[in-house]
Amino acid sequence: MKKRVVALLKGTFLVSGDAPKNWTFIVFASALATVMIASSHAADRKVHNIAALSEEVKELRSEFVEVRAEAQRLKLESAIRASVAQAGLEPAETPPVKIIVQKEE
Repeated sequence: MKKRVVALLKGTFLVSGDAPKNWTFIVFASALATVMIASSHAADRKVHNIAALSEEVKELRSEFVEVRAEAQRLKLESAIRASVAQAGLEPAETPPVKIIVQKEE
């Protein structure tokens, strides 16, 4: 057991007679680890991107609610009267009259 540990620490398995088999496995394991690390980084990037987009959606939704409330306030009759009063317009004293035109035959 002690000889195996010493041989492993010295790296004799890398230069022995069946070393190409060992090197092939080491290269494969290294490539697999590299792919796994790259995949993990890509997933982390996507998670951060999703979090940023979610925050932006919250901000835009809040802005939409504010703008919609302002638009509803501006559509009120009192707001319209105030805005046209600045231009010198006033509401009519008499209601509008419907004009009926009959066709001549």
